[in-house]
Amino acid sequence: MPAELLIDSHAHLQDKAYREDREEVIARALAGGIEKIICVGYDLESSVETLELARTYPEIYAVVGVHPHDAKTLTPEGEEKLYEMARDPKVVAIGETGLDFYRDLSPRDVQRQAFVAQIRIAHELKKPIVIHDRDAHQPVMEIIKKENAGKNGGVIHCYSGGLPMAIEMIKQGFYLSFAGPVTFKNARRPAEVVANLPLERLLVETDCPYLTPEPYRGRRNEPVHVREVARKVADIRRKPLAEIAYLTNRNTREAFRIK
Repeated sequence: MPAELLIDSHAHLQDKAYREDREEVIARALAGGIEKIICVGYDLESSVETLELARTYPEIYAVVGVHPHDAKTLTPEGEEKLYEMARDPKVVAIGETGLDFYRDLSPRDVQRQAFVAQIRIAHELKKPIVIHDRDAHQPVMEIIKKENAGKNGGVIHCYSGGLPMAIEMIKQGFYLSFAGPVTFKNARRPAEVVANLPLERLLVETDCPYLTPEPYRGRRNEPVHVREVARKVADIRRKPLAEIAYLTNRNTREAFRIK
């Protein structure tokens, strides 16, 4: 096992991409020094599956919620189910929720409604929130400020904004998480943010099975590859990998209140 233990702060192990070999993927992660995995739902069904995984594996924690792509599926009854699920002690946050104006798979007004509804569930349960933001930086920030979304903390996952927005997100109470794109050769903006971000607010993730980092780009992603993200962050910050591993692990535990 590698000396540097790491936490994957955002994975989708419940995804159908792992239907044939999920146990092997988890075993490979643990053998590869990934000590904890935060498994994130994107609709009610996947959130149930995420919680089942968290109950099965002590190293896995659940985040339950409805992605902006699936916002149109979140009914009042669904909100009640989400609230009940989120009360489980293995659920460490609500999400991923937010806005995605790149694909627009749900109408934008419906995305906003679902986002606000999940922020309010997080407030009621005093849990952090995990936010997805793609091509919607300003609307996301407006809702965060209006709803005081960072009151109980949270994570902007796979952060894609610039440095000024990153600083404002931190002021609002959020951690910023980086995934495979920071390892890509043309990734100037995420590299700039990583270079200047306070290290105490930085997390690493895979967003697997998506966003596979170099040198595995083009293949299915999995939690063991979070090491490549951490290695790139260490290179950008000119720090030893062991130091980045220690800091991002500490940050992830603080963000999700994991002892």
